[in-house]
Amino acid sequence: MIAAASTRPQRAEGRGHLVARLLDDRTRLRELYQEGAAKIRLPDTFDASMEAVIINTAGGLTGGDRMDWSVVAGVGTKIDVTTQACEKIYKASAGTAEVTTRIEVGAGARVDWLPQETILFDRASLFRRLDVDLDESAEFLAVEAVLLGRKAMGEAVETGLFRDRWRIRRSGRLIHAEELKLSEGISALAARQAVLGGQVAFATLFYAGPLAEAYLGKVRPLVEGSMGGASAWSDKLVVRLAAADGFSLRKILIPVISTLRNGAPVPKVWNL
Repeated sequence: MIAAASTRPQRAEGRGHLVARLLDDRTRLRELYQEGAAKIRLPDTFDASMEAVIINTAGGLTGGDRMDWSVVAGVGTKIDVTTQACEKIYKASAGTAEVTTRIEVGAGARVDWLPQETILFDRASLFRRLDVDLDESAEFLAVEAVLLGRKAMGEAVETGLFRDRWRIRRSGRLIHAEELKLSEGISALAARQAVLGGQVAFATLFYAGPLAEAYLGKVRPLVEGSMGGASAWSDKLVVRLAAADGFSLRKILIPVISTLRNGAPVPKVWNL
């Protein structure tokens, strides 16, 4: 009889792939592939765009789990990609959970990458990658928000690992890179004024496109009075935000997202 301690824990794995094309002036599905715990649902929309909701049916991630998402937006298409719920990253007994997202945006197309918050639990271990390739005339909006535990539940993240790596290219040229790592004494690190100043909810928003400078003047008044800021240069805009908890973060985050979407609301699954 094999001892329970020597049995390899079951790991969640999934891969989802979506390709869209323009047909009759609407964004239509061209390819859809889903495997394992990765599912993609396409709710009805009332305009020419497509909304894709990605789902991890495992209900969260822990050490050793792997999720791989890829989205290709064909010429002239518009896709909003979001998640069914917040992604929970649980305590890892061994290994690191890995989530990789690859996005290609064709000529005249736009992709809004709008996942809901990632919630890290104490001793969680996550390595997340976002790789984006843009055509010269493409637009791209990305939002990534992270909660260091759920404050209302009395949770805190004392230690663990969180790595977040972004590489965004236009016509093969690197235009933006992010490299974040929180590890070991995360609570002590987050308490530093130069890091999060004691806040436990934070987000980065990134926009690439011709409206970056125009958006900047609209976004800055929305983040005034909060811990955050916005900058625009070289046809890109970056917003950093931090707040005391997830609800406080959303109250700032949602108006900023809507502004960067020309007034369009966040996807319905975001509704509290």
